Amino acid sequence: IDKQQALLSFWSSFGLEAYDENTVPDDATLPYITYESQSDSFGNSLSLRANLWYRSNSWEDITLKEKQISDCISRGGKMVPYNDGAIWIQKSRPWAQRLSDPKDDTIRRIILNINIEYID
Repeated sequence: IDKQQALLSFWSSFGLEAYDENTVPDDATLPYITYESQSDSFGNSLSLRANLWYRSNSWEDITLKEKQISDCISRGGKMVPYNDGAIWIQKSRPWAQRLSDPKDDTIRRIILNINIEYID
């Protein structure tokens, strides 16, 4: 698998549909994850964001999903292999930020900030 497929595989591993933020289908239904996808050379660190999207009157389910992802990445980061190496995913600051939608008070969103480095 290539770098972009490895990112998709990582974000899809949490039991939700995951989409590159530029390719969310019109018929996608919440909950799901959107994520930024960028590539660079060995030794360069990239700051990326992912978004958890839920429809609920409560923050409970989305917060549990954020915790699951946080535990997976852990303090030392998470290595995700691909054909020519691995992606080292680490938490960035702030790790998680809650947002609501002013047009729909049932939309819950948490932004997750990560740093990634491609290890070739």
